[in-house]
Amino acid sequence: MVDLQFSTLLFLSISMAFPLILIFLLKNPNPNSAAKTYPVVGSILTIWKNKERRVQWISDMIISTPTLTFTLHRPLGYRQMFTANAANVQHILKNHFYNYPKGATFRTILSDFLGDGIFNADGDTWKFQRQLASHQFNTRSLRKFVETVVDSELSDRLVPTLAIAASSAAAVDLQDILQRFAFDNICRIAFGYDPAYLLPSLPEVEFAVVFDEALHLISERFNSNIPFLWKMKRALGVGKEKQLREKVGEIREFAKRITREKKEELRRKSSLESEDLLSRFLSSGNSDEDFVTDVVVCFILAGRDTTSAALTWFFWLLSSHPEVEEEILREMKQGRESDDGGSYDEVKSMVYTHAALCEAMRLYPPVPVSTKSASCDDVLPDGTVVKKGTRISYHPYAMGRVEKVWGPDWAEFRPLRWLDHAGGKWSFVGRDPYTYPVFQAGPRICLGKDMAFLQMKRVAAGILRRFRVLPAEESVAPVYVSDFTSKMKGGFMVRIQERGEP
Repeated sequence: MVDLQFSTLLFLSISMAFPLILIFLLKNPNPNSAAKTYPVVGSILTIWKNKERRVQWISDMIISTPTLTFTLHRPLGYRQMFTANAANVQHILKNHFYNYPKGATFRTILSDFLGDGIFNADGDTWKFQRQLASHQFNTRSLRKFVETVVDSELSDRLVPTLAIAASSAAAVDLQDILQRFAFDNICRIAFGYDPAYLLPSLPEVEFAVVFDEALHLISERFNSNIPFLWKMKRALGVGKEKQLREKVGEIREFAKRITREKKEELRRKSSLESEDLLSRFLSSGNSDEDFVTDVVVCFILAGRDTTSAALTWFFWLLSSHPEVEEEILREMKQGRESDDGGSYDEVKSMVYTHAALCEAMRLYPPVPVSTKSASCDDVLPDGTVVKKGTRISYHPYAMGRVEKVWGPDWAEFRPLRWLDHAGGKWSFVGRDPYTYPVFQAGPRICLGKDMAFLQMKRVAAGILRRFRVLPAEESVAPVYVSDFTSKMKGGFMVRIQERGEP
């Protein structure tokens, strides 16, 4: 009750100061100007004016600083650091890994949605989940994933869906189709469950809508400039916090249903015949329903939104770079002529396509920002002092735009920057994971990195071999937005053409 009274008093105090905020706002009309800081309210004015382009604005601020490290002053003395300095990223993700966990603040904000799942966990809880999950990403599992799950989803659902779109000449939302595809994939490989969300009829899927809405609401909470406001709304059960509780409840009930069905399946079996991730967790002795539900929700989030986001931007970039598309088609033809080892071996050999995907994710990373919390006072390699409890975020979106790293043509979509053509054959020249942390780096590097590339290359080959993907409105540039993972605002409306058509 005391906390609630204090929060109410603080809210009233800020409300009384609102006329002063308006005066400041009128004096600082340029939304791209530096983040001016004022007593009590910090840089709230500039933050508000850039709320529709938050990722891009923070990126601009980072790149404008000599050290590529920027401190944002939020209201009431709260500070958050952002960096695109590769040495800092290595310091945070590897050299001083244990000083930069997710942290209590991060976990509190996301606990309603992710609970103790791997993306919201630290310490032994994180280690346990990572160790069990690592078995799902060995070479044998990856080959099976491509040659069974991805291929069947591609041939039985994705291609027929696009073929219908091509025959009707109607515009379809490719972003939505790819999210459906990715959701089916992650459910089948991780849980042994087929939701059949991608069908040619593109049925209305309530779960997908609720999942998107929950992500948006939890993202608003995460980026709140005055955290006590959402905490007060949650305590009172009103407004967006009430909506979030209802939507998260629906999501978690869905995840619990999957878990119960898997438990029943395992109960009927005398040994662990299923090789999916959920079976491994349940057979490890962890039968707590809430914990396993946390695991399910985290893997749905990872598998549904990251690869689909990367592929959405990849196909948009190809639409304005026909020379890249032609090179990918040439590579696919050569791969089929020289390889008879199946689809797994074919996609493994797609070096140019791999480079094109890396380049697309450099410009439009599926996860544009990742946040840690300092456990103790520290000093970053660039000299920035970090106080205990400070939230510090490394910014892959900004890191893909650093001219000193990528050159004066950083804004261009150029897969060749990842390739060497010695001996008449392409070879991939990667960047270290601290310069290009699209899949994180260090001990928390993404376990599904290889699986994601295999899936994306298989989808690219499956679509491009048969279809042309053309934006429905060629002159309209999509807007990059992010609710933890990136999306095109309003979707990616395209028209599909069979390759044989003019």
